[in-house]
Amino acid sequence: MKRHSQVYEYLMIIIGSALFAASINLFVVPVNLYNGGIVGLAQIIRTVLTSRLNLNFNFDIAGVINFLFNIPLFILAYRSLSRKFFLGTLLSLITQTICFSLIPIPVVPILEDVLASLIIGAIVGALGVGMTLVHGASGGGTDILGVYAALHWKSFSVGKLQLAFNALIYCLCAFLFDLPIAIYSIIYAAVYSFVLDKVHLQNIEMSLMIFTKNPEIKTKILKDFVRGVTYWKGLGAYTQTETEVLVTIVSKDEVNELRRMITQMDPKAFIIVNEGLQITGNFIKRLVE
Repeated sequence: MKRHSQVYEYLMIIIGSALFAASINLFVVPVNLYNGGIVGLAQIIRTVLTSRLNLNFNFDIAGVINFLFNIPLFILAYRSLSRKFFLGTLLSLITQTICFSLIPIPVVPILEDVLASLIIGAIVGALGVGMTLVHGASGGGTDILGVYAALHWKSFSVGKLQLAFNALIYCLCAFLFDLPIAIYSIIYAAVYSFVLDKVHLQNIEMSLMIFTKNPEIKTKILKDFVRGVTYWKGLGAYTQTETEVLVTIVSKDEVNELRRMITQMDPKAFIIVNEGLQITGNFIKRLVE
């Protein structure tokens, strides 16, 4: 069962990585825009090599440049993050490199409107990278740095680091190319970062307030989810019967599984779920395993 689950996760990583590469080649590059992060830096170098230095390649060299830039980041991932995350990220980057090289870039943009093209590209790309992150890997580049930073600083997120690094990339775009290219690319990066933070469920904290008469639920949360629980005795105003009130904080991807467990143990349990929290204290973000 575990092996089948691992195969499924690797399959999702491949699909997510291919979606990201396809979004760049099909929607972003044809309208002369640039992705953020290490991929964007690789694209800028590709443009300088082909347009300014007149070097010709039989394929899009940006994918290979991106792979080379990621080698030192892989050292960081191997030393600081889990083996599973490292292998998944390596698979993701290999998939990206192949897709960047093989997916043809349309001579005529699929969507003539630049704004529409960048929005579609940002949504598809963020969904792809988010799928990769949710299944325990990253697309490499600033994703590795983002996960690393989010594990060490609670206020950090993958999308925030993407946005900061992209600011540097697009300043370079404005200097080397036309200003409108940089402006549209910044809009693309903002949409991409927003969607990514919404898709990356492990990066979103949720609070649950649980009203139950089953005293074993709090023990189950502590044991199976390894999450802290605060509880107190409550009294129903109408029934005048005693109940336990539990409060716990989990990541968004844990909510459905936790809710299923609670309703199995107590079908009459009352659960309140809240999102959009700012947490100070000992809460562990499980971004990778």
